[in-house]
Amino acid sequence: MSEKIISSKYGSENSEAALQFEKINDQILSSSPILSAQDVQVEFTLRGQKLKAIRGCSLDLYEGETLAIVGESGSGKSVFTKLFVGMLDKNGQITNGSIMYDGLDLTKLKTEREWQKIRGKKIAMVTQDPMTSLNPLKKVGLQIREAVELHQGLRGKAAKEETIRLLASVGIPNPEVRYGQYPHEFSGGMRQRAVIAIAVACKPQILICDEPTTALDVTIQAQILELIKTLQRENHMTIIYITHDLGVVANVADRVAVMYAGQIIETGLANEIFFDPHHPYTWALLSALPQLGVKGEKLPAIDGTPPNLFNKIQGDSFAPRNRHALNIDFLEEPPMYDVTTTHQAKTWLMDPRAPQIPQPDAIQKLKDPDFGKPSDIKLYHPHQDPNREPLIEVKDLQVAFGNGRRKFVAVDDVNFTIYKGETFALVGESGSGKTTIGRAIVRINPTTKGEIFYKGKRISGKISKQEDVEVIRGCQMIFQDPMASLNERAKVDYIVSEGIINHHMYKDNADRENKVQEALKEVGLLPEFSSRFPHEFSGGQRQRIGIARALIMQPDFIVADEPISALDVSIRAQVLNLLNELKKTRGLTYLFIAHDLSVVRFISDRIAVIYKGRIVELAESEELFRHPLHPYTQALLSAVPNPNPYIEKKKKLKVYDPSCHDYSVDKPQWCEILPDHFVYGNEKELDEYRKVLGL
Repeated sequence: MSEKIISSKYGSENSEAALQFEKINDQILSSSPILSAQDVQVEFTLRGQKLKAIRGCSLDLYEGETLAIVGESGSGKSVFTKLFVGMLDKNGQITNGSIMYDGLDLTKLKTEREWQKIRGKKIAMVTQDPMTSLNPLKKVGLQIREAVELHQGLRGKAAKEETIRLLASVGIPNPEVRYGQYPHEFSGGMRQRAVIAIAVACKPQILICDEPTTALDVTIQAQILELIKTLQRENHMTIIYITHDLGVVANVADRVAVMYAGQIIETGLANEIFFDPHHPYTWALLSALPQLGVKGEKLPAIDGTPPNLFNKIQGDSFAPRNRHALNIDFLEEPPMYDVTTTHQAKTWLMDPRAPQIPQPDAIQKLKDPDFGKPSDIKLYHPHQDPNREPLIEVKDLQVAFGNGRRKFVAVDDVNFTIYKGETFALVGESGSGKTTIGRAIVRINPTTKGEIFYKGKRISGKISKQEDVEVIRGCQMIFQDPMASLNERAKVDYIVSEGIINHHMYKDNADRENKVQEALKEVGLLPEFSSRFPHEFSGGQRQRIGIARALIMQPDFIVADEPISALDVSIRAQVLNLLNELKKTRGLTYLFIAHDLSVVRFISDRIAVIYKGRIVELAESEELFRHPLHPYTQALLSAVPNPNPYIEKKKKLKVYDPSCHDYSVDKPQWCEILPDHFVYGNEKELDEYRKVLGL
């Protein structure tokens, strides 16, 4: 297709990205796949029962492309791709199908010696958690050097030089110094770069990246994605991404495969999957994105849970959760229908006899040329109410750890007020001091300087026992990791009621049990769940238990510390809806801590941006997106993933450089540059910000 036709079809601003997809389309039609999986089935034997983890997956991979495999946790993404490198768990076995690569059927390889010719040299893998992928007792340089010696045949000085070159190529500064350091001396982003260096050292043809950015900040995530793209161009690699983050998919993917319950249920070019999806599950995944939600309204979450793969599944596996399910969906499994030559969908809605069901509004919204721009819709914000009531006041707060030469100031000179009924968000990279502030408010972290007030009473420093109890009851915290924050050896009944047991907030055991069941019911969990242990629940359910534990204390203020960072997009929508619903029914006030600005924008009234312990900008959420002034805020916003692949592929990442500020003579100040819009800067910077705003 000519560039003129593409420009008129997709708009000149999107023509470059659209042309890229057209080239991939032509490549697929004119070439043979370098890897072809056909009708693959995998079974696990667990406690004497058979679990069908992969149920007839077929997938082709083409040279030089980037294929993203998406789906909820447990859909089979990692299990399927581990077959390509022979890393299937011992209690699992391939019961059917073939995986053809370089003239070999990978399903027939049995011994480690056979796999060594493929794994690393031809197909390499970057695993999800960089800390568990690296040996904590071995220097990072030596771990990369092992791969260099094994796969490139280099030894001695040549191997070390190649290792240092690899460290530099993945963007690790001072590679000669870093060569001799241990994993714990690296940040999360640098550890991920080191793992990528190990994979690239093998010079593979295919690189599998299993959730390579899940635990990283948006700015580090954007840098890692850019790094992998650069390495792909330089080394002519084909890449498979495994992820549940559709913003990442929009950035990197040429093609997308959607998995559900051990099957691939839709495949297509990235623009086909995002702008013209046909499977109801793909609709549901896209609709659950906070970027496509309407502020103040519920996100369209996916009801129910994935099927139990121990049981035989009749019909379409998504049918029980599908609002558009037909009668046949419960009786027969649908075939894979062709939408286009590059786009297939496994749904009965593609059958000519099926009713015509329009795509959800969220997908229509994604096609809107104004998508992503700040909204002019005027919503009620508690902080703008003339009768507003301050609930939490933080004044000149400093939190430091250690003393003397070892003193580390984590938070310095922080000021803000949270008004009753609002959601106040605190955003910034890991290590910026967000959680430290939240923990200081609920009196977990002691303060070094400054004051914190709750309902007008000072709660920082030494206070009476009675006041301490009031703070504990009125201010609760939802922790980031829903597994680590729950006692694995205690049942849900005790976990949820521990607070009221400690503070004698019940009459008798029957009253305590009733309070637990009411709290569980309020967060959408069944009363019988109280007799189970945390490991028996999904990540989203565990987070709900954490919320119930906070609610049972009848608080009016909750610190929500990254409550959805570890969750799938569908579960994320459920938890966000729950938090908003509880805010309305209970009149709760939140301090919402996050690094994902797309989520923060959807849920919060105001946003404070924090960098290395100091708040650099504070404004109403849409105002911050409309007029980001501080360079750090601009860098954070530039890194936010956009689920429109045309916009995402052409976006320019801004990297914040603190040296751009010269505060040697002209000292910075905290200034209200517009009503309710505060920014940190010196007079020269503030004048520049005023010019940008047209003041």
